[in-house]
Amino acid sequence: MSWTDERVELLKKMWGEGQSASQIAKELGGVTRNAVIGKVHRLGLSNRAGSGGAKAESKPKAEAKPKAAPKPKAPPKEKPMPEMKTEPAVPPRVAGAPSTRKAIIPAGQPLPPQPSANEISPEALAKVNEVEKKAKKLGLMELTERTCKWPVGDPATEHFWFCGLPTQSGKPYCEAHVGVAFQPMSARRDRRR
Repeated sequence: MSWTDERVELLKKMWGEGQSASQIAKELGGVTRNAVIGKVHRLGLSNRAGSGGAKAESKPKAEAKPKAAPKPKAPPKEKPMPEMKTEPAVPPRVAGAPSTRKAIIPAGQPLPPQPSANEISPEALAKVNEVEKKAKKLGLMELTERTCKWPVGDPATEHFWFCGLPTQSGKPYCEAHVGVAFQPMSARRDRRR
């Protein structure tokens, strides 16, 4: 539906007569009540606040009496803000106590130790090594909902990339990386022993 000149004129006429947006939409056809309201707003038509929502009949309006200029208001006095006692979001660190925050590793520094290979089944690890040879090596902005989002390397270096192979249905990773990422708890527990 497009707003042709004829349809806009009919809208203006019906709106001026006090028709509701629903009635106008029904008369115009192919347009919703909300579309009518939006068009009325964009056209800058009056909001008919004085009509009380009922159908208004065309009555000549009485001449409006000139209003007196509004009296200037005194600026509001500023109230002093009550003194608020706040506690720091992070409690102060006690000397000698271990920090609960993880340290931020600056770019170019070695990453903390990753999960060891004994936590991943040898079959899955071999499969991942083979898949990573065939990986598309995508950058962050190249990822889509259908590409594997498995990160490889150190994000602080230029040699960081994402796998990019087709994902397994309903998962963010390809088949090989799903095998590593989603392992049953009992299988991981057994390999640690």
